[in-house]
Order: sequence, then C-alpha cells, then structure tokens
Amino acid sequence: MNSEITIIMDSNSENESFARLSVAAFVSRLNPTVEEINDIKTAVSEAVTNAIIHGYSDKNGKIYLMCKIIEREVVIQIKDYGIGIDDIKKAMEPLYTSKPDMERSGIGFTVMETFMDKIFVESRKDYGTTVTMTKNLIAS
Repeated sequence: MNSEITIIMDSNSENESFARLSVAAFVSRLNPTVEEINDIKTAVSEAVTNAIIHGYSDKNGKIYLMCKIIEREVVIQIKDYGIGIDDIKKAMEPLYTSKPDMERSGIGFTVMETFMDKIFVESRKDYGTTVTMTKNLIAS
C-alpha cells in the first residue's frame, strides 16, 4: 500500500496537535502498535514545534507536512521557510537550544532520533529547514 498526504498549516501552536493527530490517523490504516503510533506522534510534535518556535520565531509563516506510506515504511517531512539553522550538527546536539531565554530543553532532535528509525535535516540560513523522518512499522 502506497499513499501520501500533504498538509499546509499556519505556524501557530494550535496546529501542532492537529499535525500530530492527522499523521496518526493517516498511518492508522497500517494497524501500527500503540507504541509505534505514539513514537510517530511524538516525533511529529517535536518537528512541528521546532518549525514554529525556531523556524519562524515571532513571525507568521506556513509549515508543510508531508506523510507518505511505502509498504510498511512511513516517511514524514516537515518543512518551513523560516530563518534556517546556522549549524545543523550543533543544533542536533542533546541539550543545545537557540532559545535559552524561553527555557527550551534542547532535546527536540534527540527525541526525533529516539522515536524514529532515521532523521535527516536540511537547512539553509534565511531559506528554511526540512526535517525528514522515517519509521518502519512491524508487520501486523
């Protein structure tokens, strides 16, 4: 079964839960385990929150969410056209945050890496960031 959805949403915090639940509903056709669906929801939540807080900061923008199912693999891509990341390697270090004044914990990428099988981050200063995550679901 191959299938795909794309959602374009405003970069406001209310849409984080919408993104998480939309991906969970879409992936549910594969009959994932409760653990798998929770892992996916958590990773999506972190990626969308990063786009809102770090990508757009105090500006409004659009967040693009693409979710694709290829057999039993789920590919999720979260893209923003915000400020971008200066140093991806540093940004992915546990406990690093570009917003210490907001008491951010700096574990967003660590959480994504923990709950997904693969994560790939592309970013360009002043052009935005794309986070691509994949998870292979166990056969039901």
